[in-house]
Amino acid sequence: MAFIAPIVEGHGEIDALPALLHRIQSVVAPATSLQVNPPIRVKSGSFMNNDTEFRRHVRLASAKAAPMRGSVLILLDCDDDCPAILGPRLLNQARAVRDDVPMFVALALREYETWLLAAASSLRGVARLPDDFVPPANFEDRRDAKGWFGQHMPTGYDPVRHQAILTRRMDIEMARRVPSFNRLYRHMAQLLDSRSPNP
Repeated sequence: MAFIAPIVEGHGEIDALPALLHRIQSVVAPATSLQVNPPIRVKSGSFMNNDTEFRRHVRLASAKAAPMRGSVLILLDCDDDCPAILGPRLLNQARAVRDDVPMFVALALREYETWLLAAASSLRGVARLPDDFVPPANFEDRRDAKGWFGQHMPTGYDPVRHQAILTRRMDIEMARRVPSFNRLYRHMAQLLDSRSPNP
């Protein structure tokens, strides 16, 4: 069995990330069981800029993962930061807190909803999205994927209400067009393969 203790920044990811990880597991390793601890939510600014807050939350997630021989997954929106710089920096910081627990940092470019936007055509009719819903041509460069969804939903987009619903229905292969999502996908495939019940 694989066990993951996540750290997230958004209210919507509390339900959406476990759903996403189980979706990936069902595709890459259906025979391997996966347990996802309820995500620990942090405020991105204080988590990344306050060492005390960063260490406290990484320790808490590690304390959940260690007894299960699991790992910690930190999922944050990358916004305008360079993931190639920010990701390794956060990973090194996390490993300095607990080097006995495997860590992985996933940075959504630019936000979690960018991953959903990549799979937009598979979400037609979901949560009252239009039947001809398609992503904008430059979906990876958009700074407000949440706003794009909101413009196409009669009642607007609410991450708490809609993020998990859309995550459960999105086409995983379409989402892999976004490098940051594909990196998470490949990490999960490797992790689950290492915990496969088959030799």
